[in-house]
Amino acid sequence: MIELTTVQVLGGVGGLLVLLGVWRSGVRRARAAAEATRSGARLVSLVGRVLFNAGLIVAVQWVVITHPGSPWLLLAVLGLPALFAAYALTRALTVTTVDTSRRRR
Repeated sequence: MIELTTVQVLGGVGGLLVLLGVWRSGVRRARAAAEATRSGARLVSLVGRVLFNAGLIVAVQWVVITHPGSPWLLLAVLGLPALFAAYALTRALTVTTVDTSRRRR
């Protein structure tokens, strides 16, 4: 039969609590690292898509400008991307608020 003193039991319980705390902090750090990796990959993916689309727009504009044809085609090729860019910038830079009343009805 094993005989343990109160100090030994409390030391064992304390040691288990320390191990539990170390394990939980490791899990938190692993989750934070995984989230940082995911958000970094999202940013790289977004930058790649933006650069590809910008290159595509510039290529189409370059072809239309270097081979003059209809002035309406030139206006469409230059104006349509400008409208999309203006819309995106306006949405990104506009501050919206949600007004809620404090009283519930």
